[in-house]
Amino acid sequence: MESPPEIKQKLDLEIKGMTCAACARRIEVLLSRIPGVKATVNLATERAQIHYPPAVEPEQLIQTIENAGYQAHQHFEANRRTEQVMKDRLYQREVRKFQLSLALSFPFFIQMILMFFADPHQLLPPWIQLLLATPVQFWIGARFYKGAWNALRSRSANMDVLVSLGTSMAYFSSAAVVIFGLHEHIYFEASAAIITLVLMGKILEARAKKRTTSAIESLLKLQPDTAHVERGGAFVDIALSSVVPGDVFLVRAGENIPVDGVVLANESSVDESLLTGESLPVGKGLDSKIFAGTRNLDGMLRCRATQVGADTMLSGIVKMVEQAQGSKAPIQRLADTISGVFVPSVLFIAVITLILTGVLTGSWSQALIHAVAVLVIACPCALGLATPTAVMVGTGNGAKAGILIKDAAALERAAKIKCLIIDKTGTLTEGKPSVESVNALAGDSQAILSIAAALEKGSQHPLAQALIAYAAAHSATMKVDIPEVSEFHSQPGQGIRGIIAGQEYFIGSAHFIRNQVRHVFQESEQAEQAPTGSLVVLANREGILGSFLISDRLRPSSRHAVSRLRSMGIRILMLTGDHTYAAQAIAKEAGIDEFKASMFPADKAAEIQKLRKEFPGIIAMAGDGVNDAPGLAAADVSFAFASGSDTAMQSSDITLIRNDLNSVVDTIELSRATLRKIRQNLFFAFIYNILGIPLAAFGWLDPVIAGAAMALSSVSVVTNSLTLKRWRSS
Repeated sequence: MESPPEIKQKLDLEIKGMTCAACARRIEVLLSRIPGVKATVNLATERAQIHYPPAVEPEQLIQTIENAGYQAHQHFEANRRTEQVMKDRLYQREVRKFQLSLALSFPFFIQMILMFFADPHQLLPPWIQLLLATPVQFWIGARFYKGAWNALRSRSANMDVLVSLGTSMAYFSSAAVVIFGLHEHIYFEASAAIITLVLMGKILEARAKKRTTSAIESLLKLQPDTAHVERGGAFVDIALSSVVPGDVFLVRAGENIPVDGVVLANESSVDESLLTGESLPVGKGLDSKIFAGTRNLDGMLRCRATQVGADTMLSGIVKMVEQAQGSKAPIQRLADTISGVFVPSVLFIAVITLILTGVLTGSWSQALIHAVAVLVIACPCALGLATPTAVMVGTGNGAKAGILIKDAAALERAAKIKCLIIDKTGTLTEGKPSVESVNALAGDSQAILSIAAALEKGSQHPLAQALIAYAAAHSATMKVDIPEVSEFHSQPGQGIRGIIAGQEYFIGSAHFIRNQVRHVFQESEQAEQAPTGSLVVLANREGILGSFLISDRLRPSSRHAVSRLRSMGIRILMLTGDHTYAAQAIAKEAGIDEFKASMFPADKAAEIQKLRKEFPGIIAMAGDGVNDAPGLAAADVSFAFASGSDTAMQSSDITLIRNDLNSVVDTIELSRATLRKIRQNLFFAFIYNILGIPLAAFGWLDPVIAGAAMALSSVSVVTNSLTLKRWRSS
């Protein structure tokens, strides 16, 4: 007998000290050597997502990373602001070091400019050059030596190895010339300028990387620091961390809502645009749900807290965005593979350059400079940042538009969607069905409505909710009493069975009822009774008791969304559990040519499997109900609306906060734009190294220019990713 699969735990770590893709790759390799451990390390976010078995302790994982020369600590939601303060302090310290390095290197830059008019070595005496270059090399450049030592100690090589080796060769050869009075060229300007320029690149890169996480920062700023909470009959301001579920609080006009809750009194309009992407204010009244971070526009709301801290919708969005930003897209595998052998390959090319240039030209000082240029032009950083920075900006843009992408792989697959399967109820339609008519075949309308409402009380299906709402609305005029149900049993997508007062009842689709009772419900009867709506039938073992015609209107935006999908070359197929006539009416109104009706949940999944054999390309599905969960799980990419069932959202790759099919189209557009940006970044990173290394090897690139190019290559990749912030829905 097979043992059940081991349930893995997850650990989020902040990692400091990574300088390039080789560092991230090295940490992944070290962690993967621990049995059962799978890790994803993101250079851009400086985070690691680790899945590990219960037999492994988190301390062991942290120790493994620290033994390799990096700093690691667990990421906690509550410490987010403290971590940001520490990052800002570290950044300011690096800026001050760069400023000092620039001051010490400035004479070298002046000398390089004046070298076209005079002998540069007569401008600055050699001993002065040695004194200026030494603190830059060993104090300001200590970070490169430390990083190189840690990398070599763990039998790997990274950017620090290239920079420290290249600058050391230039510095020590020049120092030997000065100390021993040799008649050779000195290259202190190369060592000092390279370190200064690399530091400048790192600072610009850090500044640009911070902008890639601006979406998360803007979401976090939505939540106020305090809340007006009722204590002892009066409202007092308390820290947000002190608010607990059940607390009663006030939100005044113009204030942001502190926690998730429900409205107890008063009415107002709330701006939910930064949370959902919906531009129009949303009206709130008694029992309306409100969410942390949204803005109360007018009126004062008295509310009760339901979700606080890490349990709010806002925190969930931030957590999901961070998870997506820390994940890896499949397209990044090529860059990861290359980064694993990149630095050793560059070291090999530098050695060959040194030997061949020295032998062929007879000038070993010239050979040394060519080798230094090779070492400092090579940049594994750009390769490491090409994908994650674009993913960070793309997922951040998505969060602002109410699009929550689970991981980078889903983002990449969404960009390649060729066929989209759409559920009808709640996806194309408004998801607010209403009872149009009650047809009592046995007994009166009051009796069958009471039984139907009792059976549907335990269901979250939109049609069930419509029946319950109808019963509640007519409880006074029709005197509808809802009895207790025993032995409740639900068949998703089909119907419900239950016992009331010792009598067995069934409610559901005509197909479901036909399998339960003696009376045969003909398709012709369905057509007459439900030409456009959904027919819900109530029966017992003896026969049909009555039926309810329930209709749901097409969303005004659905037809436009379908038109956009067509223009993108995406095939559209509507699958629904409704009968053919209702499905045909909605499909025609929405502009959809292909549809299939009377589909059970398992049928939707089977249809996707069938399509996969016939249709070459990525197949996606959008839905919002329990009935859609099997189909969502079977699709290559799945979209679920946040207003739908928890089961549907758990089965989906992408959660859409705004209930609108246009959100699906926006996601595909955003994914395509992000993938385009990733490909551009990878092209720039590869072409830069492919062209730069040969130019340096043949001596056509000065080491200082090579250092500047290396520093700016990473910045250019991050800056290109930032242009994605200009993305807007069509």
